[in-house]
Amino acid sequence: MNLTQQRFLGFQNTPFLWNNELLGLEQFKITDFSQSIDVKIEDSTRLGNYIERLVSYQLQQQKNIQIIDENIQIIHNKIILGEIDSILFKDNQPIHLEVAYKFYLYDPTVGTRFLEHWIGPNRRDSLLLKLNKIREKQFPLIYTQVCRHLLESLNLEANCIQQCTYFKAQLFIPYKQHIDFPFLNQECLTGYYIYKNQLNDFQNCKFYLPKKLDWIISPHERVDWLNFDKTKIRIQEFHNKKSAPLCWVKQANGEILKLFVVWWEK
Repeated sequence: MNLTQQRFLGFQNTPFLWNNELLGLEQFKITDFSQSIDVKIEDSTRLGNYIERLVSYQLQQQKNIQIIDENIQIIHNKIILGEIDSILFKDNQPIHLEVAYKFYLYDPTVGTRFLEHWIGPNRRDSLLLKLNKIREKQFPLIYTQVCRHLLESLNLEANCIQQCTYFKAQLFIPYKQHIDFPFLNQECLTGYYIYKNQLNDFQNCKFYLPKKLDWIISPHERVDWLNFDKTKIRIQEFHNKKSAPLCWVKQANGEILKLFVVWWEK
C-alpha cells in the first residue's frame, strides 16, 4: 500500500471531534466513504493543505455533493482578509465548509475551561482558539462586501448559505491518566504524551518517528524501527528546536502506542 493510500485511510478513519454541534459550530458529515484514492498529492504539501486535498477528493465521490469553488482568498485593497475552504451544494443546499484536522494534547495547567486545556503539541495553538477563529473570522467572511461580489457571480446569497465545519482530530492525554471528555468525541483519543524524564519507562521498546504528513497514518509494523539510544538522540534534536515529535512505540508484547514526547517540563 503506497503512502498516499495509507494517509487517506488514516484520515478517513479519524473520527470527527464532536457530534452535531459545539459552540454553535455544526459538523458536516458524510457516511459513504471511498476505500481508495487515485490522485497524486506531492509530499512537499503542508499537512493542512494535504488534508484539504483529501477532503476534496472524498467530497467529489459523493453523488449528492457538488463542489462550486475551493480555497477562495478574500482580498480587499491587496490585503488578504481570509480564505474560504469550500463552497458546495449538498442536496441543492449551498454550504460554506471550513476544514480542520488537528492534534491536541490535554494540559490542565493551560486555561481555566475544559476546551482551553487542549493545546497543540508545541503549545502554539489551542482548540478554543481554533473554534473562535472559525466562528469570529472564517464564517463571517461570507457576509463581507468583498465576498458578496463572489457570491453574486455564483448566483448565491450569504443568508441562504449554511455554514459547517469538517473538523477531525487526534487527542492525546498525559501518560497513564484518565480524562473525561465533555463536549468532545471520546473516539478521538489516539494516544498519550510524556515528558522527557518519562522516556526511560520505554527503554525496552522500539521507536519510529514519522514525518508530519504521516502523523495521520495508523501505526503498523512495516517501518524502520529505532532502538532506544538512537531515539533519544533524535528526540533531543527536536527538543532543541522546541518541537515535540510524534513517536510510534512498539512494546515488548507487540502493541504499538502513539506518543508525543513534549519538550516542556511539568
